Amino acid sequence: MTIAIFLGALILAIAMGIPVAYSLLLSGVALMWHLDLFDAQILAQNVLEGANSFPLLAVPFFMLAGEIMNVGGLSRRIVNLALSLVGHVRGGLGFVTILAAVMLASLSGSAVADTAALAALLLPMMVKAGHNKARAGGLIGAAGIIAPIIPPSIPFVIFGVAANVSIGKLFMAGIVPGILMGVAIAFTWWLVARSEGATTPPKASTADQWKALRESTWALVLPVIVLVGLKMGVFTPTEAAVVAAVYAFFVATVVYRELKWHQIYEVMVSASKTTAVIMFLVAAASVSAWLITVAQLPAQLIELLRPFMDNPTLLLTIIMLLLLLIGMAMDLTPTILILAPVLMPVVKAAGIDPVYFGVLFVMVGAIGLITPPVGTVLNVVAGVGKMKIDEVAKGVLPFMFAQILVVILLVLFPSIVMVPLKFFYS
Repeated sequence: MTIAIFLGALILAIAMGIPVAYSLLLSGVALMWHLDLFDAQILAQNVLEGANSFPLLAVPFFMLAGEIMNVGGLSRRIVNLALSLVGHVRGGLGFVTILAAVMLASLSGSAVADTAALAALLLPMMVKAGHNKARAGGLIGAAGIIAPIIPPSIPFVIFGVAANVSIGKLFMAGIVPGILMGVAIAFTWWLVARSEGATTPPKASTADQWKALRESTWALVLPVIVLVGLKMGVFTPTEAAVVAAVYAFFVATVVYRELKWHQIYEVMVSASKTTAVIMFLVAAASVSAWLITVAQLPAQLIELLRPFMDNPTLLLTIIMLLLLLIGMAMDLTPTILILAPVLMPVVKAAGIDPVYFGVLFVMVGAIGLITPPVGTVLNVVAGVGKMKIDEVAKGVLPFMFAQILVVILLVLFPSIVMVPLKFFYS
């Protein structure tokens, strides 16, 4: 009954068009009434405490770093490097998109920011070369969702806070799965692009390749600083976000000199708006998280799933299917905030590693960003490319299925995640 009231209130509020953050608050209030615990002071206290978290400081700084990279020329130089390396091969612009997406993912950690940059820079080039516009847009969308998996990842920060899991370990565990997602869509692109007969850019000379590498070196150094710093224990993930923002600002203003002083205010405002949305979601979800604990919903869920506890693979499969369905109707951040605290006790009771589960959770949630009807990343591609969202949805299907196959592979073989984690985090 308690689960039905919580989910019923939440789904009803979202169906009425109420923003997710307010829907979370309303479902929390409904649960408080049901438990006879309603107290406005408790409500306000949980909202304030939900956002009062040192690890969550990583969110605004990573968002700021991503904005600076796009405006300050770091993203463009990464794309130019990928273009000089693989642009000339058959279907080369698609491989440029994938390679650039992987490199950009190691800089910003935001699927929306990376997708917007890739769509603006590469979609016109791919259409001009003769590629199908919807398919090219679908590829860009599928490549964009690699950003939440490869560190530094904003969703990993939020998951770590919501589920009380090491953010540093999540970062390191996401490296190999993120690369596998890129390899999967690269293979799929190789299959589908052979029939298009699109033209390819001329092969860049060795001199041009070295020039592109030199120009992008400052951008490529950033993920090295972050990953080495985390592995060596020089700074925490939150401090890594500050380092990323300061470094990006230095490179954009002093080295590349593309970020002008009059643009800084706009960059700050844009990053602040996105951060405000995320932090309000976190604050609102903290009310539900507290009530979920008080109402012992995890214990009830464990009882419901107890028949599957002896088979972790089957349990993970059921949970991943559930997350995929929810991802079609809900964005990644609220999905993490709502379900991570509920599912984590179930996962621990079944003996599944929390870091491994966190990687799978975020991967499936990221795939939800390219599934209609919500499909945040699909909307970004459609908006930038001036296409209908259903066209982009059709174009993304083969790449989405390839990424789902990667998730299935990781469910069947957990060592793909855990062995590299032990190496990177030892």
